Amino acid sequence: MELLFVDDLLEELYDATEGHPHRCDYPPEGEDGCDGLTPKPCENGRYCYAPVTYKASLGHIVECLHAFHDQPQTLMMPAAAPDSFEKKLFSMYISYLPADRAAFPLKTAADERGSFTELIKTFGNGQISVNITKPGAVKGQHWHNSKWEIFVVVAGHGLIRQRRLGTGEVIEYDVRGDDPKAVYMLPGYTHSIENLSDTDDLVTIMWANETFDAGRPDTFSEPV
Repeated sequence: MELLFVDDLLEELYDATEGHPHRCDYPPEGEDGCDGLTPKPCENGRYCYAPVTYKASLGHIVECLHAFHDQPQTLMMPAAAPDSFEKKLFSMYISYLPADRAAFPLKTAADERGSFTELIKTFGNGQISVNITKPGAVKGQHWHNSKWEIFVVVAGHGLIRQRRLGTGEVIEYDVRGDDPKAVYMLPGYTHSIENLSDTDDLVTIMWANETFDAGRPDTFSEPV
C-alpha cells in the first residue's frame, strides 16, 4: 500500500499555491520500465504531485497499531525516526484517542524508603523513570557492569555518592531541585542517593541507557 499523510499533502498544496509545486509526468506502462502509476519527477511535467509518500504492507500497519494500543501496558514507545511512516502513523493514532484513554495508570514499586515508577521505555534508547526518596532515606547501594544512568533531581535536596569498586575513592554530588544538574552513574562504581531533608521528598528523574531485563539485570548490591 502507498500512503500519503494529510500533512504532506497540505505542505505540497502550500508549495503549489506559492508557485513552487513539484511537477511530474506519468509515462505509460512499459516506457523506460515505468508502470504507468508512478510519478516521474520533471521540471515541466503536466501534473503536480506530493513527493513524500510511504509504502507499507497491511500486515506492518496492523503490527504498528497493536504496538500503539499496547503502549500503556508495555510503556514501550514506538521506534519512530523523524519523518518516518511510524512517527506519522502514531501521531494520527493518538489524535483519535478518546479522553478516557489519553491518560493511563503507571505501576509503582514502593517501600519505606520511597517509590520507583517506570515512565517510558524505548527501543535502543533505554528508559525513563521517576524515583522518590523519603526524608532521611538512602536508595541505591548497587553498581552496574556496563549499564549507565543519568540522575536529575527536580525537587528536594540530596546527596549522590559513588565509589569506584575495589577502592575507597568516593565522589559526592550535592543535588537540589532548584539548581538541577545531570549526574552520570558511572559503570563500575557503586552508587547511592540520600535525601538530606527532614521534611520533603527527594524527586529524581532517572534515565538508563537500556531497558531493565530481569534475566540480565546488570545490578549488583554493594554499599558505597
